[in-house]
Amino acid sequence: MIKGIRPLLSGSTYTGVLFAVLGALAALPLALVALVPVAAMTRADPYGWAAAAALALWAVLIGVAGLAGATRRALVGAARRLLRVAVPDPGRTAPGERWRTPAFLVLHVALGWVVLIGGSVLLTMGLVLSSGYSDGAARVSLLGWSGDLTGGWRSAVAVCCLLLALALFAAVSGGLRWLAPRLLGPSPAERLALAAERERALAERNRLAHELHDSIGHTLTAATIQAAVAGEVLADDPVAARAAMRSIEESTRAALEDLDYVLGVLRAEESGTAPARTLADLPELLDRLRHAGAVVETETTGDPAAVHGTLSRAAYRILQEGLTNALRHGAGGPIGLRVAVTADGLELSVVNGVKAGPSGFPTSGHGLTGLAERVRLLHGEFEAGPYGPPGAVGAAGGGGQRWRLAVRLPIRWSV
Repeated sequence: MIKGIRPLLSGSTYTGVLFAVLGALAALPLALVALVPVAAMTRADPYGWAAAAALALWAVLIGVAGLAGATRRALVGAARRLLRVAVPDPGRTAPGERWRTPAFLVLHVALGWVVLIGGSVLLTMGLVLSSGYSDGAARVSLLGWSGDLTGGWRSAVAVCCLLLALALFAAVSGGLRWLAPRLLGPSPAERLALAAERERALAERNRLAHELHDSIGHTLTAATIQAAVAGEVLADDPVAARAAMRSIEESTRAALEDLDYVLGVLRAEESGTAPARTLADLPELLDRLRHAGAVVETETTGDPAAVHGTLSRAAYRILQEGLTNALRHGAGGPIGLRVAVTADGLELSVVNGVKAGPSGFPTSGHGLTGLAERVRLLHGEFEAGPYGPPGAVGAAGGGGQRWRLAVRLPIRWSV
């Protein structure tokens, strides 16, 4: 019993009634427009085809108004506030789904007039019958039947009219709350489009995160080491200090280019061409490392310049991340770098010594995870971990162990 009358006592029922009435009143100007073309027909047939034509034209005008994107956004906002339903923000309407908002608007206006007319009649009857004229008789005519209501019958009919009005309000409000998410919310096709758009945005953000991690992380690591070197030799060897400062300047300038591009994309602005560093830029990267005091032993097989496009850019970023980890975690020993271009693949390897610790090998945050994902997308093979026997390489002859990053990427040569 209580569950049945709960909608009659809910505030959302009456805000829903307000939503319906506002829709009915907002459609009044269109009703006046619909009456103009059928004015002549109304004189000849005031209650026949002319009235039906005016109603049909009115519904068409309401449906056309519902095609506007602003109409859908306004309806969604009003439904959230007055109907108190969770309707997602409207996205780009699919071509075959444009009928949904006009259909909701037509039903909205129709239910609004049902509430406005039916509710007004029922409330008026209930209030008049329950007023202070209860000692007199009330004459009621309904569907060809007429009779006088007196005494208790009059009070009973008054109560029934009031309850029917409340039930009508609850039914219309509930109907609109049921319709709003189904017709104003995204359709299955729109949900798929929104999911695809979110996936593209997430992929782009992940790509930018990889770019920032690879380029800025490497630059900051190298610049930190170079600044420390410059501070140590500033008094004894000014020439070496100036060389380290020039290397810091070159590294940070390259990093600023990457950062400017990424920030431009995040702000959805027109930005310049994305920095496209490839294996051809590897010698410059190695020079910056050597200026930072690192010892890099390189081994090159084949012609890295023959690798082009996405593969070359990805290979540069992989080596950059590997060398950055070598600077961060190396124990002072030489860094081994190997690039081998074969007939069917590109092999990359970075080997360095790391300090032994109580918890084993140091972690590298999101760097290796990002590299593994990059290699997976290129259908390559990825390996990172301890390499060789313990004690092979260490700082000042300490008992460190080697750590190797090895990647193999397939090459599809163009004919």
